Amino acid sequence: MKRPELLIPAGGPEQLDAALLYGADAVYLSGNELSLRAKCDGFSLDELQKGVEKAHAKNAKVYYCLNAMPYDRQLNDVVSMLKVLPSAGIDALIIADPGVLYLAKKHCPQIEIHLSTQAHSVNSAAVEFWKETGVSRINLARELGKAEMNQIISNYPEMEFEVFVHGAMCLALSGHCLMSAWVNKRPANLGQCTQPCRFEYRGRKFTDISLTVEERLREGEDCWDIEQGTHFSAIFAPSDLCLVPYMEDLIKMQPASLKIEGRTKSPSYVAQVTDIYRTAIDQTCVKLGIEPKFTPNRSHIENEEFMLELFNSSGKNPRALSTGFFFPERIDRKAPENYSPRPIVAKLGEKIKDNFYEVDVRSTWKNEKDASILLPGMNRPCIKANTYTLYNHQQNQVDTLHPGLKGYIQLEENMPNLVQGLFIRA
Repeated sequence: MKRPELLIPAGGPEQLDAALLYGADAVYLSGNELSLRAKCDGFSLDELQKGVEKAHAKNAKVYYCLNAMPYDRQLNDVVSMLKVLPSAGIDALIIADPGVLYLAKKHCPQIEIHLSTQAHSVNSAAVEFWKETGVSRINLARELGKAEMNQIISNYPEMEFEVFVHGAMCLALSGHCLMSAWVNKRPANLGQCTQPCRFEYRGRKFTDISLTVEERLREGEDCWDIEQGTHFSAIFAPSDLCLVPYMEDLIKMQPASLKIEGRTKSPSYVAQVTDIYRTAIDQTCVKLGIEPKFTPNRSHIENEEFMLELFNSSGKNPRALSTGFFFPERIDRKAPENYSPRPIVAKLGEKIKDNFYEVDVRSTWKNEKDASILLPGMNRPCIKANTYTLYNHQQNQVDTLHPGLKGYIQLEENMPNLVQGLFIRA
């Protein structure tokens, strides 16, 4: 068996740095247009070239997304992009539309083609078709179950397959939702999805509702829960996908790549989720006799700790985590009632002198709180409140640092393995 690639979203240069620091094998990214995440920062051509150089220096690959469904009026832009991408050194293109695939084969035939989840590949006949067109890797649709994916992967050992293991689930088949176009005139298939399924709504003619819906032909079975008090509720949103507790099942399926969703996510989210899945993969590889990317520093981490870390990565009100369609019966998991998130407060910057570091402050940080450094491998060394001192941008000692500003931290004792780019929570 082989170790699967860990494929991480990089919405911008800072997310790319976080993904590489915390152990990504590959990243997927895009420019500002012609991808399915027009809201993310994206990369200019110059930033893309620098990003590819960084990734390749760490033996990581870069896949470029051209997975929108363009209209005729946009095809010239697609061709222009295809003509310049080879010079950037990317390792593959992620494409969904047959027309874009045709143009890619015409203008940059030397670049591998990876088929996007937007193509919604759910059967072997589709694999045969895309194989004949020259596609080298297929992202299997999230609507497939474990047994179905396993069958397809085992039937085509010459093909590479990606499996989504974490992140947002779409209200429609792998991103084909019309809700954003209907509500905001922002078509999802042109990369403009505003994710209205995740907006919070409130009934105008009642104050409280707790409704469990059953379907006519399946009386007695709970089909859908809607809960609302006086506040707004995200009543349309599916739970997020999370398969980290089933890493052994995933690796035994032998997909080429395990993929994380989230090109609009923050750098700190990318760092945490990359670290969690990197550690889970490596821990499971050791168990299965496969060489890990990094030898785990901790001998064993329980699934419960992974799950709590994932809830923490989503902030104050974490979304429910779900097995989606992976099993015949969906398993949903909410954060514990006593859940208390510890936000990311800063990113470690340049070392100024011994035990004295610049920090880029991300949320309010009070020196009365214990802090933790997020070291790769799910290592979380604690810095007790009375063992560090905070300074503002003028290097004046303060009790509190505020988001959006630079600051400094003075540690009482030397801490090993501290490098620029690590995140701190408190």
